[in-house]
Amino acid sequence: MLSALEAVSPVDGRYSKQSAPLKAYFSEFALFRYRVRVEIEYLIAFENQISGSSVFNESKLKDLRNIYLNFNLSDAEEIKKIELNTNHDIKAVEYFVKQKLETLGLGDIKEWVHFGLTSQDINNTAIPLSLKEANIDILFPGIDALIETIKKLCLDWKDIPMLARTHGQPASPTTLGKEFHVFEERLNIQLEQLKKTIWAAKFGGATGNLNAHYAAFPNNDWVRFSNDFVSGLGLYRSRTTTQIEHYDHLAAYCHNLFRIHTILIDLCRDVWMYISMEYFRQRVNPGETGSSAMPHKVNPIDFENAEGNLGIANALLDHFAAKLPVSRLQRDLSDSTVLRNLGVPLAHSLISIRSIERGLSKLVLNESAIRADLNKHSVVIAEAIQTILRRENYPQPYEALKQLTRGKESIDLSAIRAFIGTLEVSDSVKLELMNLSPENYTGYTDF
Repeated sequence: MLSALEAVSPVDGRYSKQSAPLKAYFSEFALFRYRVRVEIEYLIAFENQISGSSVFNESKLKDLRNIYLNFNLSDAEEIKKIELNTNHDIKAVEYFVKQKLETLGLGDIKEWVHFGLTSQDINNTAIPLSLKEANIDILFPGIDALIETIKKLCLDWKDIPMLARTHGQPASPTTLGKEFHVFEERLNIQLEQLKKTIWAAKFGGATGNLNAHYAAFPNNDWVRFSNDFVSGLGLYRSRTTTQIEHYDHLAAYCHNLFRIHTILIDLCRDVWMYISMEYFRQRVNPGETGSSAMPHKVNPIDFENAEGNLGIANALLDHFAAKLPVSRLQRDLSDSTVLRNLGVPLAHSLISIRSIERGLSKLVLNESAIRADLNKHSVVIAEAIQTILRRENYPQPYEALKQLTRGKESIDLSAIRAFIGTLEVSDSVKLELMNLSPENYTGYTDF
């Protein structure tokens, strides 16, 4: 057995524990199992179609479906053994299924296996099926859980006023909870779209026209049959295709997941900055080392790890979206090797999600540092003062505040209040202005 230390990819090496759940969907073993599943379900549907009724009793249906339900490593190895002779992985799957039919006493129908089909009818059905189920079972719950973690932090920090920065400079105050809520909302919107992904399959014979089916059984409605078969697997059948699925829906999925990853990179970088500004300390794990040379270091490694893995995932997703919808004429083989890597960006995504979860769990709020930074920049209430003065039709309020504050971050609250005392406005307006502070000038924060 290959040791994780011998793996070429860190997905199957250093990060093998985090990516392990995806083996059931994207390993070579899993691909064989999904292909066998499609072949068996097609055999059942095809036999019923040409016979005009259900020809398998419940016992036989169970036996047939157990071929893929009980598919094991020995079965996968048998397919690989057959492939050594055929040099064709789908033909090896076909022969494997035929062998299984012989052992079930169903050898008389073995020529219906893969009848009228081409390899991509199996691949372009098995692969979107595996991708759909991996997303529903693994990725969607992972993103959902991360969003819930962020949501809890939003509520915990809802009333923590904080200095905002635009262009890296002090800006109108906000709240820590609201800033995290930005990420919660963005992720929710994109995840909702991702969950509406059209999981498209191609099922139409050698060049997409069901030629062989109509040649053999011209009186059957094979278009309807194919539509029903694919929808029965929980997929959408692309109606007009070449030999392969056109992958437009898969490209849309890749772009959507790319956006989710981009939002997470944005989150990682912001939290990294907050840690560097000492808004957060990090909970120390006993025995953990932050630097081989500097004993004091507690580095934000979880967010850096996530950022790196998300970048790798997005590079692959971008390539998939650009490459897969393009194929020479009715088909070239370049999509095949690319599709074998479909689980890799999901693995990096899963690794990143868990790193972010771990990093967020280590954050210790340093409220005193947040408030000190906010109160150090009292000039940020200049916006509020000039806006209220404009309401009162005070002459050139923006210019007056600009002269007082621009480039003068050292101006404290007492200097600002002294300025307010010189204004020719009513006492009630002066009181309103005097009551302004960086800590209460946070705007709408009810989310």
